[in-house]
Amino acid sequence: MAIDSLLKPFQRFGVNLGLERIQKLLANLGNPHHQVPIVHVAGSNGKGSVCAYLSSVLTQAGYRTGRYTSPHLVDWTERICLNQEPISPEDFYQLLLQVQAAIAPIDEPPTQFEIITAAAWLYFAQQQVDIAVIEVGLGGRLDATNVCDRPAVTIITSISREHWQNLGPTIADIAREKAGILKPGCPAVVGPLLPDAEKVVRSRLVELQCPAFRPASARQIATGWAEYKSIINPNRTIKYPLSLQGQIQLTNSALALAAVEILQTKGWQIPPAAITNGMAKTKWPGRMQWTRWKNHKLLLDGAHNSAAAKVLRDYVNTLDIPAVSWVMGILSTKDHSDIFKALLRANDRLYLVPVPDRSSACPEELAVIAKQICPDLSFCSPYPDLFSGLEAAFSFTENLVVLCGSLYLVGHFLESTRINQIESLA
Repeated sequence: MAIDSLLKPFQRFGVNLGLERIQKLLANLGNPHHQVPIVHVAGSNGKGSVCAYLSSVLTQAGYRTGRYTSPHLVDWTERICLNQEPISPEDFYQLLLQVQAAIAPIDEPPTQFEIITAAAWLYFAQQQVDIAVIEVGLGGRLDATNVCDRPAVTIITSISREHWQNLGPTIADIAREKAGILKPGCPAVVGPLLPDAEKVVRSRLVELQCPAFRPASARQIATGWAEYKSIINPNRTIKYPLSLQGQIQLTNSALALAAVEILQTKGWQIPPAAITNGMAKTKWPGRMQWTRWKNHKLLLDGAHNSAAAKVLRDYVNTLDIPAVSWVMGILSTKDHSDIFKALLRANDRLYLVPVPDRSSACPEELAVIAKQICPDLSFCSPYPDLFSGLEAAFSFTENLVVLCGSLYLVGHFLESTRINQIESLA
């Protein structure tokens, strides 16, 4: 609650992209970002899991590794990690006080995300991390994380139509913003891109003379195991356990391992055992995560844009089940039609709920859109809250139940179930 009270006043400044405020704030804090080597990761989807893989491998290699990601699922402290462990609430609170004290009264107030980003840089500098894996918050070019001139590696995982209200209406516009994290001469790992995005990113890579690496997706060689082909030595392969679910992780894990190889060429000591152990120990909650609720098996995933929804649908299709019961809440700012097109199939059931404490799309309005997109749904109805929707979904026991549509909704579920577990133990 203390952290909330410090951060809430800055919420009113909303999303306000630009680097001037964060640069002034960091300068007032002694430019902590200049003390920390980083891997900088942008992308529409996959950037979180790539950060999780990378930070896990680097930690296993013995490096003091920072990780900064957003949004959090349950607690603010998840955003800032050291060696895979979230910052303590006490340390985070003290950092926020230091950042707040560094805001010059004559300067334009920073946004909430800029405050947290400054706290992350300050923490990593104070903790003398060897390297930090930094996830872009929104876009790239004008994102508050984009303040380092010489990242060790930059990664662009994927580009799809998202946040068009802030980044521009077309894929090319969005690609231009994400390519803004590329720096002159710094190596870049790039995932598979749509043609319009590819053209923009390739042009920027050439302009900045960035060595560009485009790893092939890894190959699944056994249940839970994959094989990656080296981008440095064509005759070398790396076999590793794949701890995260879904076909897309063959691509995401390959991007992370390409970055690992680039770091190795720069002198970072990352032995094979660190790669194997790091990949095996990678966790990224709320993304294709299996859990239980009231003794029912439940699949959780954000699936908050059409590309992520397609990845989820592809994964569900591999499970060889007749139909799915979707429990969904979606933010008002998302492309609802495209998400439904990617997810819904004939005979599926749809239980629509609001996303609490956020700008949620109206479940009743979503129901109208869903029926237009997929008229052959066997059931479609709004519910007043998440748990009434889950109760209804599980009353029809023949289907797999999937909770998705927003990471904030997944976080609400995880927080509520955690509180219930704590109360039941008390």
